[in-house]
Amino acid sequence: MERAVVIEAPGGPEQMRLVEVDVGEPGPGEIRIRHHACGLNYIDVYHRNGAYPLPLPARLGMEGAGVVEAVGEGVTHLRVGDRAAYTSQPPGAYSTARVMPAKAVLKLPDAIDYETAAGMMLKGLTVQYLLRSTLPQGGLQPGDAVVFHAAAGGVGLIACQWAKALGLQLIATAGSDEKCQLALEHGAAHAINYRSTPDFAARVRELTGGRGVKVVYDSVGADTWEGSLNCLAPFGLMVSFGAASGAVPPLQVGTLAAKGSLYLTRPTVFTHLAERERCQAMGDDLFDMVASGRVKIRIERRYRLSDAGQAHHDLEARRISGSAVLLP
Repeated sequence: MERAVVIEAPGGPEQMRLVEVDVGEPGPGEIRIRHHACGLNYIDVYHRNGAYPLPLPARLGMEGAGVVEAVGEGVTHLRVGDRAAYTSQPPGAYSTARVMPAKAVLKLPDAIDYETAAGMMLKGLTVQYLLRSTLPQGGLQPGDAVVFHAAAGGVGLIACQWAKALGLQLIATAGSDEKCQLALEHGAAHAINYRSTPDFAARVRELTGGRGVKVVYDSVGADTWEGSLNCLAPFGLMVSFGAASGAVPPLQVGTLAAKGSLYLTRPTVFTHLAERERCQAMGDDLFDMVASGRVKIRIERRYRLSDAGQAHHDLEARRISGSAVLLP
């Protein structure tokens, strides 16, 4: 028997229980992996509280790293004993071991340790598809300015570094001076404390000589929505990829016209990872950025698997900058 964090009903962290589970053997297209570390992400909170409903009872956790213990029929890119890492549906990474679909599980280079891998897969692959694929008209060139909200979080700190490596001028926003400083230390060109500067769009306009930016990457949602649209230059792209402060309000399509023929998209990482070949290519790009040192993964906190509830408390209270992992 193995151990896994499960919920019987949506709610607060008190709904999370560590229980014994029977993992079994992998079927066709599956592998069994023994975790050395499991990643912690805000999407786990959405799954737990019911914002993103799951069939109940449900297991939590979207990313992990460990060793492949068994391989099902048809799996050719992994072997027993391989070091591996993933972000994948369905949830279930908060566990000592699990059986799961193999297509999104990638062989982990020796240069990257398990904790780093578990803390970077969902976040790093999110940044990869944002900065490489979710682009405004004409793409992005060195010197272009972009706005990235929640820049001191796990995704944000990776984005700051990746954007700098691409030669972009990333304008970070965060909720405190300390977090703004952290974003600057990780490669942001500018940082705005949106609590002390509520009209962050005016500051973005000031920083860009009144032009605005080609693209805004926004995982905050309700609190930043209107300001984000006001940051954009004509034909700019609004990328809404999360809703940490609540759902984006209903949108009148005419607003996009009034603010400069704007574009709007609501992408997800799992759409990009749906095909194994593309998943591998995205993973190779992320591994190269990390192994080369151009992107460093900040593991700020480590929790025991039995303390997953406390980890969620800290995540929702915004006490975690960078990445955090659960250790089985």
